[in-house]
Amino acid sequence: MQRKQHPLVSPATGTQRHVVSWHYGQPDSTGPHVYLQASLHADELPGMLVLQHLKPQLDAAEAAGRLTGRVTVVPVANPIGLDQTLMYAQLGRFELGSGKNFNRHYPNLAAAIAPVIAPQLSHDPAQNTRVIREAIHAWLRAQPPRTELETLRHTLLDLAVDADVVLDLHCDFEAVLHLYVEAPYLAQAEPLIRHLGAETVLWANDDLNATMVGDLSGGLCFDEALSSVWWRLRAAFPDHPIELACLSSTVELRGQQDVSHPLAQADAANLMAYLVHTGVIAGDPSPLPPARCQPTPLAGSETLEAPHPGVLVYVQPVGAQLSVGDVVAQIIEPYSGQTTDIRASVTGQLYARQVLRWATTGLDIGKIAGATAFKTGQLLSA
Repeated sequence: MQRKQHPLVSPATGTQRHVVSWHYGQPDSTGPHVYLQASLHADELPGMLVLQHLKPQLDAAEAAGRLTGRVTVVPVANPIGLDQTLMYAQLGRFELGSGKNFNRHYPNLAAAIAPVIAPQLSHDPAQNTRVIREAIHAWLRAQPPRTELETLRHTLLDLAVDADVVLDLHCDFEAVLHLYVEAPYLAQAEPLIRHLGAETVLWANDDLNATMVGDLSGGLCFDEALSSVWWRLRAAFPDHPIELACLSSTVELRGQQDVSHPLAQADAANLMAYLVHTGVIAGDPSPLPPARCQPTPLAGSETLEAPHPGVLVYVQPVGAQLSVGDVVAQIIEPYSGQTTDIRASVTGQLYARQVLRWATTGLDIGKIAGATAFKTGQLLSA
């Protein structure tokens, strides 16, 4: 195992942060490459603990000579956000200096490299994959970052762009384990979904003929920046075979308070089983567990909002299966006693809900995974 430090641009005199990465396997290996990172939203900690339990298992696999490729682990993907603590509250979703979401507005890599790779593409899909990855690395090297946040994004992309599988470990406020996957990769993702025991899977971007600059689910998240390259370029160059060479998924490891050794140990064991399935670790793959859900469109996810302020009282647990009209929560205004029932308008699972119990007007208080798409435009919150 190699440990590397990646310095970020200093934001102020006397300060500098680093991203630290762990690298398992031989750097020149031509086998599979799997990349895992945790806590890009720095207040989402379950993944950080999961990777602490995964690393010793990777150490043992490497010592036993079972690595057939490479595994890259970034246990702290956002040292900037970790340092944003205000009166003991971790503010890790947005960079305080700019107000920008740490997991939005990554570059459209397909549009950036398309003119460069056009004359280099052949009828060999493996060669085309190498050409595309080399072009992305070259483009990143030609874009020197100007700020600490830009350096963070640049560093994480550079570590991940040549991976066959990218797992970005997050969590919600209170939630079941769920995944976000781009529609073209759903078949590839099935072993991951089943090994992790995902209770909800949300897919986006099912239009394989989308333009090179078409909008995605919401501000080009880290995972989509990596996976969308391949289906966008496949659509742009139909006369050349281009693989869907990066299964990239945001894995939501339940809720913010679900930080425990039993959960983390189980998740790490499931990730190891999946790594064996990918072939990056040699061994007999274990049988796939039964699927716990059917993937549903992100455009079919209903976000419930508070119509007025008040005490937020849930009457349905996270994970509940709901029908149209079911009461999910109540909001009680303490002066007047006005009580408003918040009802589901789609049938599906309550896969996430708010951790707060005081609702301000417009607060997102829950998400229901419906099977029928009804939303357009930006599908994810800022």
